Amino acid sequence: MTLQATRQEVGIVVNASLDKTIAVLVQRKVKHPLYKKILKRTTKLLVHDEENECSEGDEVTIQECIPISKNKSWKFIKIVKGTEIKEK
Repeated sequence: MTLQATRQEVGIVVNASLDKTIAVLVQRKVKHPLYKKILKRTTKLLVHDEENECSEGDEVTIQECIPISKNKSWKFIKIVKGTEIKEK
């Protein structure tokens, strides 16, 4: 029996208002098949965040997992770069 490596991606949190869920924007670069130009493609993923640690603008690492709900099949691993919260 072989173990499969699970995918990990780095993205930016664009919505953290849901309970235990964040929306992460993952960006990738692809080459156009005919013109060979490098294009930026983005994917918005729903990610499970058990402790509600993330806030909007954070750069996070996420990992693919078994489906948690209809649209969630990624889980939060760690914050790579957080945003500074300024208190008034």
